[in-house]
Amino acid sequence: MSRLALYTFGVLKSPLADTAPLMRDFHDRAEPVYRTISEHPGYLGHAEAADGGRGSHFDLDWGAWGDFTVPSWYGKGRTVETVALAATLSLWTGLRPAFDAVYTGVHREALNRRHDWFERTGHPAYAFWWVSEGVIPSWREGVSRLEHLHGHGSTPHAFTFHHSFTPDGTPGRIKGIGAKSDPGAGREA
Repeated sequence: MSRLALYTFGVLKSPLADTAPLMRDFHDRAEPVYRTISEHPGYLGHAEAADGGRGSHFDLDWGAWGDFTVPSWYGKGRTVETVALAATLSLWTGLRPAFDAVYTGVHREALNRRHDWFERTGHPAYAFWWVSEGVIPSWREGVSRLEHLHGHGSTPHAFTFHHSFTPDGTPGRIKGIGAKSDPGAGREA
C-alpha cells in the first residue's frame, strides 16, 4: 500500500531567532498547528529531530529522515542565529486527509497569514509524491521533488493538490480539490 509524502519549504522574511513580534506570532502559532495536524485523520508522522531540536536545522540528527538539506534557491543563513526557513516532511494515508488538514482549522488560519512571514520566491512551497509502505522519505528527496516540480510542473514524480496523481501515475482529482476550492494550488504556502 502506498503512502503520500509531503515536503514543504518556505523562506522566512526574518530569521527564526528574531524576537520581534511578527516572528513571536509565527512561533506561537506553530505548536497548535503541529499538534492539530498530528491528530488529523490520515496523518502518519513527520520528521522530528532526534535530540529535541536544539541547534540549527543543518546540525540536527533527523534519524531515518536523513540529513537536513534545502533547495538551491535558499540563500539565507545556516546557523541558529541566521536560519530563516520553515520546512516540513510528513507522511499521509492519502491526498484528501492532507488537503483537509492543510485547508481547515488552525493551519488554514496560519496559511492565510503566510505573506506576513514568508518571502515570495517564485518557487513552489510544497510537493507530494507516493512512497511504498515502510519507506521513510528523506529531506534530500523532498528537496529533489520540490526542485523537480519547479522545473517540470506536476508529474507523477512530484505534484500538487491541484494537479495530483494516483500511486500508479494516473492523473487524479479528488472531489472538492480544484482551482476554485484549492486556493493554494501552485502558489507558495
